[in-house]
Amino acid sequence: MAGRIEDYALIGDMQTAALVCRDGTVDWLCLPRFDSPAVFAGLLGTEEHGFWRMGPVNGPGGRPAPADRRRYRGDSLVLESEWDTPRGTVRVIDFMPPRDGAPQLIRIVEGVSGRVPMRSELRMRFSYGWVVPWVHKVDDRTVAVAGPDSVWLDTEAETYGKDLTTFSDFTVSPGERIAFTISWEPSHKPPPAVAEPEASLEATEEFWREWVEHCTYHGPYRDAVVRSLITLKALTYAPTGGIVAAPTTSLPECLGGVRNWDYRFTWLRDAAITLSSLLRTGYREEARAWREWLLRAVAGDPENLQIMYGIAGERELGENELDWLPGYENSRPVRVGNGAAGQLQLDVYGEVTEALHLAHMTGLARNDYASVLQLKLIQWVEKHWDEPDEGIWEVRGPRRHFVHSKVMTWVAVDRTVKLIESGDVDGPLERWKDLRETIHRDVCENGYDKERNTFTQSYGSQELDASLLLIPQMGFLPPDDKRVIGTIEAIQRELSTEDGFVLRYPTSGADDLGVDGLEGEEGAFLACSFWLADDLAMIGRVDEARKLFEKLLSLRNDLGLLAEEWDPKAQRQVGNFPQAFSHVPLIDTALRLTASGAYGG
Repeated sequence: MAGRIEDYALIGDMQTAALVCRDGTVDWLCLPRFDSPAVFAGLLGTEEHGFWRMGPVNGPGGRPAPADRRRYRGDSLVLESEWDTPRGTVRVIDFMPPRDGAPQLIRIVEGVSGRVPMRSELRMRFSYGWVVPWVHKVDDRTVAVAGPDSVWLDTEAETYGKDLTTFSDFTVSPGERIAFTISWEPSHKPPPAVAEPEASLEATEEFWREWVEHCTYHGPYRDAVVRSLITLKALTYAPTGGIVAAPTTSLPECLGGVRNWDYRFTWLRDAAITLSSLLRTGYREEARAWREWLLRAVAGDPENLQIMYGIAGERELGENELDWLPGYENSRPVRVGNGAAGQLQLDVYGEVTEALHLAHMTGLARNDYASVLQLKLIQWVEKHWDEPDEGIWEVRGPRRHFVHSKVMTWVAVDRTVKLIESGDVDGPLERWKDLRETIHRDVCENGYDKERNTFTQSYGSQELDASLLLIPQMGFLPPDDKRVIGTIEAIQRELSTEDGFVLRYPTSGADDLGVDGLEGEEGAFLACSFWLADDLAMIGRVDEARKLFEKLLSLRNDLGLLAEEWDPKAQRQVGNFPQAFSHVPLIDTALRLTASGAYGG
């Protein structure tokens, strides 16, 4: 059985990632890319669907007990887990070296004290647990082969096969280190080079040490900010600069429910706000790489802009269900691909334009096509801003005139007007200034409830939506505007949980379909809760903002990682993990509170 979502650690090589449970089990790994089929899919199924367990032979039923301690080595993605057993203490070091050849997952077992019996239990299942590979020996190496894939196991320890699983039983003494490495290679190619675990460990630590040195934030929340930045870097696909929303699929927003989506793609919205955070903390190279990815993905076809693409810019992301997997804690269906790729979400035009604007304002090296793209996007917005859409939350109900979507079209036009006014590009300045005013007036007339003094989710609706918290942050209205303050207070009253965290919007409950066209409820959306903290700081309620922010920090797991949502009833993290859309606003709120001096201690 898989652990709780917060029981997992992330390791990765900036092309794919693995999740390591507190008991030393790798329950999720896709090879060779984030969006490839999983080799270990136990996270979404059972042990029959693949895992790699490494730990002392002292757990109930043969499964190791949870580690007594675990941590990342400094500011890195090198994980250390330690067990204290009756026979001594042992440490397992897990990491994936930044790729220079075949992708590798390396596990080094180190004796700390005493003599500790250990077991490695490796069950590889290709195609998300569907395919049992042919496992055999080639010289001193073990290889698993099925179809186009081969995974090679290298270790000095003795191995043996039993029940379609590769085992190794061994004992470690103080100072002794025994390494295990799996490497992926296309099955028709020669075997990958034999790993050099100790040299790879040193190189991996050095990579992260040098990368973190570029961080320009040195405020009171530095540990949390740096861990979030490392997580965002780990979610970046290095060959292209694309950024995945999360390295997982189908971790449920509601335990046992149907709100299970594949997040291993690059959402323009998520990636644009990630770029913003990276730029403001000193990471210009990542921002430049994402901008180049965007220009390649959109190419010469901005009129057919998608809300998301594959990590190399792929456009076909068809959604399918894997019916052989029971899902995380029986949350079905398990989905791969994402049907939302074909939706109309007007807000992405605003997010992309805002990201390009910020890159320009912070002096990122000029790219003439980026400016051309921005103008073409606004030409499209000019024709379509007044249409209904599916909105930021990708509803699967009918299209509506979502207020946040309209606000973000205003952002797109506003930032382009400013670009023209700067003299860097030519465009119909007066016409687009008029368009900016038209959109603003339309939102204020049709998306605002005068009686309740709040903006609403969509034109003519009574419901609220946490995305309205972005109105002052985007500059649509100033923070001290009574309509902004009224909206913030309405969201606190109507969308906050007892703990003060924020729901995205009212869901339907267990039996009915709501605005999003789905059954069931969901947890508090962590990004929205960070947005509330931002808004509270902007309207002068800085102590309240700080308290909410620090309460949100307390929801992180012991390694500083956040999923998409928080289940206030079960008191658990839910949704795909770790989630870029949670770590980005954590960084943003930390920067805002630091600038305002609103922190304790």
